[in-house]
Amino acid sequence: MPTIVALIGMDGAGKTTQARLLTDWLASRAVVAGYWRNAGGRLWFGRLARRLGLADAEALLGRRGMLLVEAVLRWLAIASALGCSMVSRRVAVMDRYAYCQYASIRARTGQRERLVRWAFGVFPAPTVVCYLAIPPEQARSRIGARGDDDEDLDHLIAVDAAYRALPEARIF
Repeated sequence: MPTIVALIGMDGAGKTTQARLLTDWLASRAVVAGYWRNAGGRLWFGRLARRLGLADAEALLGRRGMLLVEAVLRWLAIASALGCSMVSRRVAVMDRYAYCQYASIRARTGQRERLVRWAFGVFPAPTVVCYLAIPPEQARSRIGARGDDDEDLDHLIAVDAAYRALPEARIF
């Protein structure tokens, strides 16, 4: 298995920025690394929903539907990233990992993620997990500055709490 560095955290925490910087930093030290953005499609489906006159991805697919689509897309992205990293012998710098899906389910439904844990259980634990923790208010401000989506402050607070409540949180 490849070395896996997973950067996780709520939307707006800086995962993408830090993952790209880490990949570049590793390359500058002759460590072959690949950046992998393991998105779940929420942004894309949100844009589609707005084009159709709906509020967001959940209005388009329903809460459970969006969580299902997100889980499937993220599972496929992680599987592809790990497979490519293994074949190419690159360090896998992961912009999101399974923990992001677990936190998303907890924050959006208040329920445990038993089935998703089973499906994502085929993936190895990362070598290093970096939880990027910033105040939810700051994350919301950063999301707004990007201008491509919006997040409710209460949701960001719930996501932060969900990450911190995961059984794996002690290793982050």
